[in-house]
Amino acid sequence: MRTLLATSIGVTCAAALTLPLAVPASSTSTSATFSSARAPASVEPAAELPGSTQSLPLSPLAPASTRATGAPTTGAAQGLPRRDARPFSLVGVVWDDADAELHGTVQIRTRAAGTTTWSGWQDIETHNTEHAADEGSAEREAGKVRGSTAPLWVGDSDGVEVRVNPEPADPRNRAATSVALPGGLRLELVDPGADPRQPVAGRARSAARTASVIPALTQEDSAREAVVAAGAKPYIGPRPRIITRKGWGANEKLRERRFVYTKKVKAAFVHHSATGNNYRCSQAPAVLRSIYRYHVKSSGWRDFGYNFAVDKCGNIYEGRAGGVTKAVLGAHTLGFNTNSMGVVVLGTFTSKNPPAAAVNSIAKLTAWKLGLFGANPKGKTTLVSGGSNKYKKGKKVKLNVISGHRDGFATECPGKRLYKKLGTARTTSARLQGR
Repeated sequence: MRTLLATSIGVTCAAALTLPLAVPASSTSTSATFSSARAPASVEPAAELPGSTQSLPLSPLAPASTRATGAPTTGAAQGLPRRDARPFSLVGVVWDDADAELHGTVQIRTRAAGTTTWSGWQDIETHNTEHAADEGSAEREAGKVRGSTAPLWVGDSDGVEVRVNPEPADPRNRAATSVALPGGLRLELVDPGADPRQPVAGRARSAARTASVIPALTQEDSAREAVVAAGAKPYIGPRPRIITRKGWGANEKLRERRFVYTKKVKAAFVHHSATGNNYRCSQAPAVLRSIYRYHVKSSGWRDFGYNFAVDKCGNIYEGRAGGVTKAVLGAHTLGFNTNSMGVVVLGTFTSKNPPAAAVNSIAKLTAWKLGLFGANPKGKTTLVSGGSNKYKKGKKVKLNVISGHRDGFATECPGKRLYKKLGTARTTSARLQGR
């Protein structure tokens, strides 16, 4: 339900939102160095930051048919046998070369913390390199970025087993061999850490709640935030309630300190996180803290990749730092991060329909944010490709103002079930703008 604020309060909120909402960190974080699959496992000191990442090198596995007999290994598969681990809740696989793709399958099973119960094998989405900073950008050229799978949320766990199988050779070509896996494969086990927000009392509690949530605004008050041509009617939807980075427990010491902006927001790209649907909405902040840590510490990005996130209950979260009203440069749609924003829905929607609450929140968010920059959710816009597997660098591409990730890059993201709902989101978003 929207909070209806008095006009004077709305003006104050609007003015405040023109500044970055995230507090700059006092220092720039550094990523752990890792160079090959033979490098030792690394675990961050527990006291460094809330949460931790265990980085475990993968080793060659014997072919499935010979693992039980101990016969010499001849396959190219890599992985880890069952083993204990420090507590973790999210997993992913990374490798050295950010430009290399993992052609094959990644499967994992985990043991629920404090039990002897192991899950069945779960697939991890391997094609995640399309969620990244554009080629030539400072973030991409910093030398920290690595190739990575999508992260998978597995819940509280303390045991793990993983296998990575290369894509098989073409059976029609007798001389062909299986596709080689990228070098430096490592399993990342991420613990999001406890929610760093501490319980407080009285006025301090009220102030903490205010800092954790950006309240909803009416359409009239939201229009005051916009920058539009003189005399033009501002088509802007009511600002929805947004949970800030502080609200989901983002540790600002993880990310790079400075902010990077583009000129405007001409389009919104919708994604799914491919982290699975086995989370409760009360766990969404922990899922976000895990993805944030995986993006920065494991994948080498400067910050959380997406500009906004939406959970299955329709809650909207601030993503990459820099201010929710600003055109913050993200790392979400390789080739089309400039002059766009990325919205990720937490979950996997390849074969499962997205909740109506999540689709409705996409519409609310885009009606407001695109409206700030004069963009029509039902319209088209032109972006210049920064280079993707679908459009060469420099090509001018006409896209829907609300597009799916697959519109700019050949990928399954945001999942065919969520992609089918984008027409509904466009219509609702335009209606909320008063079009």
